[in-house]
Amino acid sequence: MRARRRRCSRAVAGVMLSLACSGTLPNLSPFSGELAVGTWGGDAAGMIVSDTSMHLHIGCTYGDVSGRVPVTSGTFDVNGSYMLRAYPIAVGPTVPARFTGKVTGNVATITATIDDTVQHQTVIKGPVTVTLGDTPRLGPCPICRR
Repeated sequence: MRARRRRCSRAVAGVMLSLACSGTLPNLSPFSGELAVGTWGGDAAGMIVSDTSMHLHIGCTYGDVSGRVPVTSGTFDVNGSYMLRAYPIAVGPTVPARFTGKVTGNVATITATIDDTVQHQTVIKGPVTVTLGDTPRLGPCPICRR
């Protein structure tokens, strides 16, 4: 009986190890709610989410959304404003922008579509990936402290 139990335990352990090594992750339900409050960081990107706003840096540019960002089935799509010429000094005006993205766990992938009313063109920034709790890595461009 003891040998049979040992074989069964080894078989279960082998199956679990195979699943763990296969790279197959469990199917997680898409998140719904609001974008989590905190600092999100990534390569050439940073985002600060508060109870009242979202502030996103992509390179040396930035955008803002007033209010909380609703997430439905793991995605969001909100309107805001964008400053395309932000560093080393901000040269306005801010222009209309749309922020779309996907949230999986503590990782968000975001694209900003900007209506550059000054140059009369559409500008796409991203997609960028940021992780909640990571430090933004923006190179020479500082992230605003909000």
